[in-house]
Amino acid sequence: MSESSAQINDNDHAEARAALEAVVQVYFDSMYESSADKVIEAFHPSAKITGYMNSDELGEMTREQFAKFVARQSPSPREKGEAAILEIVSLDVAGATAVARVRDAYLGMMFLDTLSFVLEGDRWQIYNKLYHVEGSA
Repeated sequence: MSESSAQINDNDHAEARAALEAVVQVYFDSMYESSADKVIEAFHPSAKITGYMNSDELGEMTREQFAKFVARQSPSPREKGEAAILEIVSLDVAGATAVARVRDAYLGMMFLDTLSFVLEGDRWQIYNKLYHVEGSA
């Protein structure tokens, strides 16, 4: 591979990372602001939100169900003056797919989320969210 090809790939990779980080921020903002619209913006229409929260029972939601759940949190964490805690632990890009591990505070709990992404056209969206509650925030 020539040096110019490597540079183009590095630039493409940097652009993808920046775009993915922006989607992660929209995702976090959706919860922090209780915004259904931002959930719809961040998640692919076929997305599933899956994990265990305070029980051994597996919870599963569609994008629309998650958007309604987020919107019902009123007042929002932002309105309550809660600290905005978001950390991108890892982010890996493989062509038109990517995966991120994200630690965030929500509803008094600290979550470790695994977010998978797909690129459709020029738009990255979360295709799947697996969540794990690490403890209290």
